[in-house]
Amino acid sequence: MNGKLAELNYGRCTTGENRRLSGVLKLLKPEDIAPIIKTAVKHQVPLYPISTGHNWGYGTALPPVDNCVILDLSELNRIIDFDAETGVVTVEPGVTQGQLADFLDQGEYPYMTPTTGAGKAASILGNALERGYGITPYTDHFGAVMAIHAVLPDGSFYRSALTDLGGEQLDRSFKWGVGPYIDGIFSQGSVGVVTQMTIALARRPEVVQSFLFGLKQPEKLGNLVSRVRDVIARYPGVVGGINLMNAHRVLAMTTTYPRERVVPGEAISLEILQELMQKNMVLPWMGLGTLYGSKRVVNAVKQELKLMLSPVADRLLFVTDERIQILTRLGKFLPNTLRSRLTCKLEMLERSLQLISGYPNQTALPLCYWLKGKPQQDAMLDPARDGCGLIWYAPLIPMKQASVVSYVQMVYDIMAKYRLEPLMTLTSLSARCFDSTVPILFDLNSEPERRKAESCYWELMEKGKEYGFLPYRVGIQAMSWLSENNSSYWQTVRKIKRSLDPSMIISPGRYI
Repeated sequence: MNGKLAELNYGRCTTGENRRLSGVLKLLKPEDIAPIIKTAVKHQVPLYPISTGHNWGYGTALPPVDNCVILDLSELNRIIDFDAETGVVTVEPGVTQGQLADFLDQGEYPYMTPTTGAGKAASILGNALERGYGITPYTDHFGAVMAIHAVLPDGSFYRSALTDLGGEQLDRSFKWGVGPYIDGIFSQGSVGVVTQMTIALARRPEVVQSFLFGLKQPEKLGNLVSRVRDVIARYPGVVGGINLMNAHRVLAMTTTYPRERVVPGEAISLEILQELMQKNMVLPWMGLGTLYGSKRVVNAVKQELKLMLSPVADRLLFVTDERIQILTRLGKFLPNTLRSRLTCKLEMLERSLQLISGYPNQTALPLCYWLKGKPQQDAMLDPARDGCGLIWYAPLIPMKQASVVSYVQMVYDIMAKYRLEPLMTLTSLSARCFDSTVPILFDLNSEPERRKAESCYWELMEKGKEYGFLPYRVGIQAMSWLSENNSSYWQTVRKIKRSLDPSMIISPGRYI
């Protein structure tokens, strides 16, 4: 595919970024990667490998710099190996969350797909390489990566020491191998093309039960954070990741944006926000967590959670599939208006429970469409294809009262300055740290609105850096921002890059 066609098919991006593309190569066989790389080096043509290209909000399928040839690996979609005893699976780049979930379901294997909010069409391998995370038991997806195979910029092959010693099964079972740990340079890196990855899957427990809670008084957010930290620290493995979402974020997933009541160029007024919250039974902050384990363990932890969260949280509710079905049957006896609201909430709860049970779906994707209007029901959502404006700001926040309160106020102040809706989530990565995701939503068809969103993003990045809130990943527009201080870390990264890729052929500009 030539440059013009490439830009037409691969150039759509939710951030509004544009890149000149030299072309696209869509691979059908992994054996073709090495010859292509050697040819690219010979002719000095930079390559940018993508898995499925669904990196929405961070650049979609676009490279950080102009004049690259995209190496589309989405057709390399074999599940190469699966160990049903240990739950270790080896996949190619094009294997999606939906494909892996179907494979496990059809084989009746008792393991969970590492789901994210990106939907069924997102790549398992691509998300892990970006160090993505979820709220299933193995929250850190790169942490679950056992082994990597790659093609290096000189066309040679990379495998770990254990595989080369004849211990391929051991390599798939033990992450660290022997000797220096080198697999990590392929994560958020640009030193090779990863052709396959082995991932450990969490075993499906006897019980998966979600718990929901709210916070009526936003000034008590710091106290709630302390309680959440204690819950995660006390019950690791039983309590999965916990999400704290502000009212804007919850409303974006549950109700239509009141476009006709919002002045163009402004954000929702406090009066309208409170009205929407009351109508949809949404509190200033809402929490979602999950319990995994045997019935006895889950029941015991439930009692502990009640004691630990109830002094601060409101409306603590434990949800199972069975409870949702009972509420659905009871809802039939309610007046039409109440029944409609209840049905909508129960459907969202059911989809959320599926997601945290390892069944990928599109529960979180409609928030990308909030300003644009409701997406077509039951359609495969693609925010870039559908012209949604979205830039992700994703900083790490220490799980401390003062840090979280300071961070939340910073985001509210900056978003208010640019008159943008302050959607916010805090997701626990451990008992020490949150990752926050702030989707900056804007009208992609309006250049002034795009510039406003971009300015807001950069102020969040700079002010966050000032406060000590730094991103765990960035979009293509911010790659150089990370390394502009030329610290010892990035000097070392550059040395590795120059040593392995002296022609700068693989993903130039990516995190370096």
